[in-house]
Amino acid sequence: MLELEARAIAPGFWDNPNAAREVIDRTNAQRAFVRPYDEFARQIEDAGVMLELTGAEEEGGAARKQALADLAGLLRQADLLYNKLRLQSLLGGKLDACNAFLTLHAGAGGTESCDWADMLFRMYRRYCEDNGFEVEVMDSQPGDEAGLKSVCFLVRGSYAYGYLKAERGVHRLVRISPFDSAKRRHTSFTALDVVAELADDIEVEINEADLRVDTYRSGGSGGQHVNKTDSAIRLTHLPTGIVVACQAERSQHKNRSKAMSILKAKLYEWQSDKQRKELERFYGEKGEIAWGSQIRSYVLQPYTMVKDHRTDHETSNTGAVLDGALQPFIEAYLKQQAEAKAAAPADP
Repeated sequence: MLELEARAIAPGFWDNPNAAREVIDRTNAQRAFVRPYDEFARQIEDAGVMLELTGAEEEGGAARKQALADLAGLLRQADLLYNKLRLQSLLGGKLDACNAFLTLHAGAGGTESCDWADMLFRMYRRYCEDNGFEVEVMDSQPGDEAGLKSVCFLVRGSYAYGYLKAERGVHRLVRISPFDSAKRRHTSFTALDVVAELADDIEVEINEADLRVDTYRSGGSGGQHVNKTDSAIRLTHLPTGIVVACQAERSQHKNRSKAMSILKAKLYEWQSDKQRKELERFYGEKGEIAWGSQIRSYVLQPYTMVKDHRTDHETSNTGAVLDGALQPFIEAYLKQQAEAKAAAPADP
């Protein structure tokens, strides 16, 4: 980490913004582990000192009670840091420390599913805010009446991909529809795809001849450039059928660069999935965006329950989950994956 920090203060560091961003991301990823560990060690040391004070014979009753209260507080803080470090220890994948591209696609259910995609987008934004992650929208397609048909956004932060990869799959909502005058119960589906933003040193070959490039006008409320120039970019990788788009920037060149980053990440994931025989092909974990393929159900009527069908972790506090309280579900999934990996036979 000291070497990376030295590079960050060297003259000309920002001459190459992409390389500078990579150094900063790597530094933050290391700090995300080192700082909690140092703080945990300090609190354990302080707790040991406080424990000696509570057992000292010369301490009076009031002083001893205060020392016990301080000791309990230190142990609670140490326990929180321990749980954070324990969770980070499960993130040992090659790309876990990377930023992440998330893409939501509304599925079966029409306007209901578009509204559900919008609700999920809000849920993930709240989760990112609570965990210190930055969110940048790359592309979005509004629903015909409400909500979102799709939205792609970049999440920046230490171990963003490591945590959010647990959310990849189809999410199912059951509720009384606000769009149904008869107040009937509806079921909606939205799929979430999660891929890691790749560093420049990871090579993914993309042949320009395999790309179809379409330009269109960015969505938005208007302005000097928005809706007036064809600055938005859509790239279609013809051999795989993967489509990515970006309209975050006013410049067509910048949008193309960001779209290529997303395409690179998706192609890397696609190639990795092909190589892993135990996994299905790309999007295999999500399957069809409809009944029977969901990884998690959010039931608001006739009872309240959020249940993950992979880990069986569940809670009746649906409001908290939709406000971004996803960490228990993510932790349960990471633990399950770690246990499965430990139980798997070693390669010959």
